[in-house]
Amino acid sequence: MAKTTKTTKKTAKKTAKKAAKKTAKKTAAKKTAAKKTAAKKTTRRKVAKEARYKAYWGVFTQGMKRVAMFEYADRKAADKKAGELVSSSKAHHFVGLVKEPITE
Repeated sequence: MAKTTKTTKKTAKKTAKKAAKKTAKKTAAKKTAAKKTAAKKTTRRKVAKEARYKAYWGVFTQGMKRVAMFEYADRKAADKKAGELVSSSKAHHFVGLVKEPITE
């Protein structure tokens, strides 16, 4: 009888150890799963609002200082103004495209 009780105690200990290992693995798996889901959390990016621009013709000096500004359809008037400024002074003036954001 002594042998049978010893063997049953040994098997009971072995099964208890196996069960303890399984529960430890399950809890460890749950902890890592919780960490993984927290790491996968994404944030939403802000969508950049596109700015709208309006085109103008600008008359500039050589130092890029804007002297006059005309609507985009008035290119001839801008060229005429640049010609007048060149003839009246020795400084060179030119016409360039200007884009300004539309404020609403």
